[in-house]
Amino acid sequence: MIGLLLLSPGLVLFLYGSDHLGEQTGVTAILLSIILLAAFVFKASKDRQRALIDLQLFRSRVFFASAVTQFTTNGLSFAGQMLIPIYLTRAASESPGVAGWLMAPLGLGMMSTYPWLGKLTQRCGIRGTSTGGATVAFLGTLPFLYLSSHPLNRLILAGTLFIRGMGMSAVGIPSISAAYGSVRKEQLPMATTSLNIVQRLGGPTLTTLCATFLGWQLAVHSPANVTNAFTLSFALLCTLHALLIVAAMRLPLSLKKIQRPPA
Repeated sequence: MIGLLLLSPGLVLFLYGSDHLGEQTGVTAILLSIILLAAFVFKASKDRQRALIDLQLFRSRVFFASAVTQFTTNGLSFAGQMLIPIYLTRAASESPGVAGWLMAPLGLGMMSTYPWLGKLTQRCGIRGTSTGGATVAFLGTLPFLYLSSHPLNRLILAGTLFIRGMGMSAVGIPSISAAYGSVRKEQLPMATTSLNIVQRLGGPTLTTLCATFLGWQLAVHSPANVTNAFTLSFALLCTLHALLIVAAMRLPLSLKKIQRPPA
């Protein structure tokens, strides 16, 4: 109960403060969140397996790499789904309804990869599949540097969204398999809870980061140079995708290469 009372408001205050860093309330929220989260970490370290989240799990190199991969994957998925529609409506002057339809290839790309993930993982391994997916997603995001600085080409947009969707869907499941394979059977409920929290944090954290950066760039550039703000924002998104590749490369080659901790 104490862990819940420390962690839940700490996370809420962190997300709220991240979205209001330019205000006094935002700074205050961040400071309070740091205090609450630090207190949670201190108590969880003492309680170990009796804690709300067993922090000992993150001492495993495989579990930690999987958690970072999950955090970044979920964050990039939501950040892209925020940034791209705003670009379509603000810079490309598309209506919200048309922008929604133009995003459809992203979902189609994800759907096309899911049925093959089992065979891909068996053939290429966990690291190969996740790293390959992260690389494909990176390549599917790079064209937005061109799109944001030129008149919208819907054919290029559809192709790059489809490729990005294919890559993003190939990262998560292999990394989750690696995380579960690195813990003992009795640790699975705790591992599931921990991964779920980390994954859910990735979405609002990286979305807030990209949204704050975009807002800053829109304030710096004149309305006539709004495309520059989106180009730099997509450059940030590409940089985060490159970090995802690095995180995926830390995953094990396969489940057979994972050594579980002794009971």
